[in-house]
Amino acid sequence: MSKTFNWGIIGLGRIAHKFASDLAQTPGAKLTAVASRDMDRSVEFGRQYGASHCYGSYEDIIQCPELDAVYIATPNNLHKENTLFCLSHHIPVLCEKPFSLNITEARQMVQEAQTQQTFLMEAFWTRFLPNTQKMLQLIADNQIGAVLGVKADFGFKPPFDPAGRLFNPELGGGALLDIGVYPLFLATLVLGMPVEVTAKAYLGSTGVDEDTAIILRHTNGALSHLHTTIRMGTKSEAFIYGETGTIHIHTRFHEITSMSLLREGQRPEFFQFENQVHGYTYEAQEVMRCLALGLKESPALSLEFTLSRMELLDEIRRQIGLRYPSEL
Repeated sequence: MSKTFNWGIIGLGRIAHKFASDLAQTPGAKLTAVASRDMDRSVEFGRQYGASHCYGSYEDIIQCPELDAVYIATPNNLHKENTLFCLSHHIPVLCEKPFSLNITEARQMVQEAQTQQTFLMEAFWTRFLPNTQKMLQLIADNQIGAVLGVKADFGFKPPFDPAGRLFNPELGGGALLDIGVYPLFLATLVLGMPVEVTAKAYLGSTGVDEDTAIILRHTNGALSHLHTTIRMGTKSEAFIYGETGTIHIHTRFHEITSMSLLREGQRPEFFQFENQVHGYTYEAQEVMRCLALGLKESPALSLEFTLSRMELLDEIRRQIGLRYPSEL
């Protein structure tokens, strides 16, 4: 009988609830430890999801005697601190996106993982979803010919809360780092890193970007047209344009969703995927698979790819004039 894989979670907000819910449906996985700065919250979260070890500080999670990996779901500004702490105690880490606030922090995190010879992966769950796998397979099978462009948007209008994570610069807020990472991820996954970047944004009253438009030019001349916003709702869909066809990933493209293959002169092909979970099961399974093989990073989501995208995010923020207080 295979050993149960014991997960811990640091930071018990909305995404942590989704991750914990999916872990309950992940074969071989068990939520064992949870950590919050609020002990009551930790105990309630643990009760809800069956975690036997509940801690009232992030650091205390290392007291758990049976921990195989930790998922970090704290606010953006704490990702580096929490990751470095776990890695320094040789605890494998799955760190929520954005991986860090900037490339300097990201390099420190990767360096620590390499120094400690401990597994580290960015929690970019979209990479492992069945619709993403199908999209990549269609491209590899030349179903749309050479890819000439990507168009993707992600937008919603939340209630304005200047102290909340979306609008507070102290917490690494703004549309770009919260949801703009998804269109950027898709474009760079399909077309690679760009050779030229152009970005424009509207910065709101708190100083973070609330509406950002990005154009990437890639090595083969392909263009990516990307939009992210917390000023308005958008359809949040994606198109992969090829010489002979188009892949349309339906709303919301970063989640488990449906997809169409459109080719001139042919009837559209429609693909539907099981969505009995939120989608975090797949990234958890990737971490478990990699650790079972003794790997220190995921071949499907390399640390080099993560660092390259952090550099891209830094360049976009430079162009739109967004700096966080910790960077000043």
